[in-house]
Amino acid sequence: MSGHARTGWTPGTEDAESMLAEARKAFFVMVGFLALLWILQLVNVADHYALTKEFAIKPRSVSSLPDIVTAPFFHFSFTHIESNSGPLFIFGFLAAYRGVVRFLGLTVLVIVVSGMASWLFAPTGSIGAGASGVVFGYLGYVLVKGLFDRHVIDIIIGAVMALCFAYQFTVLLPHAGIGWQDHIGGLVAGVAGGWIFRDRSRIPRRAEVAAKPGAATAPAGATTTGAIEPSRPSGLPASGAKGDDKYTGPRAELHKQLDDLGI
Repeated sequence: MSGHARTGWTPGTEDAESMLAEARKAFFVMVGFLALLWILQLVNVADHYALTKEFAIKPRSVSSLPDIVTAPFFHFSFTHIESNSGPLFIFGFLAAYRGVVRFLGLTVLVIVVSGMASWLFAPTGSIGAGASGVVFGYLGYVLVKGLFDRHVIDIIIGAVMALCFAYQFTVLLPHAGIGWQDHIGGLVAGVAGGWIFRDRSRIPRRAEVAAKPGAATAPAGATTTGAIEPSRPSGLPASGAKGDDKYTGPRAELHKQLDDLGI
C-alpha cells in the first residue's frame, strides 16, 4: 500500500486483509457482548430481576450515577433483551468492523451519554435499564461514519440500515413506558462519535503532499519570470553551446559527421 496520505472519496476497500482481520475481531467481540448479556439475564431471572432493580438508573438520584455504566447490561424481561439483541449485534458489528479499538471508545461514549440523558430527563420515580440506548448509539455511528471517513461503501451501508430499520426511529418519540430519553441520548452520542473517532489517516497532510515525487518547491524569495525559451529542433545546439556540446539529441553523431564534411 502506498505511503502517501489517502485523500478524497474512495470505495473503502483498500488493505482488504487488514479489514478482514478487524471484521473477525468485531464478530467475536459482538458474540462475546451478547453472550455476556444473556448470561446476566439468566442470573437476573433466577434472582427475580433483583439485579435490574439494583443496577438500573434512578433519575436524578446521586447515588444512582454509577448505574449509568451498569444499566445497559440488565433487562426487564426476555422480550426486552430479545428485541435488543438483533439490532445490537448488527449495528455493533458494522460499527466495529473497521476498527475494534475505536469501537470500544465509541461504546464508552454512548453508554455515558445515553445514561446521562436518562438520569437527567427521565420521569422521577422511574427506573431505566437495557441496551437500547447503546443500540441507537451504534446506529447513529453507522449512519454517519461513512461521511466522516469518506468511505463510499460505509455511506451505502448507513443508507441501507436507515431504510431497513426505519421503524426504530419511532421509539425516539415520547412513549409511556419507553426510555426515549436514553434512545435520543444514544443516537446523539453515536453521531458525535462518528466525528470524534473518524479515520484521521484519510485527512491530507500538507507535508506529505509536498513530499510527493514531482512536487517542486522554489527557494525562499525566488521569483519566476514569464520568459519562455523557444523550442528548438532536436540535435540543434543550445544558445551559447561550444564544441561537441552542440551535438545533442538522438542524431548527434550524424550531425557531427555532416558538419565535418562541410555539409
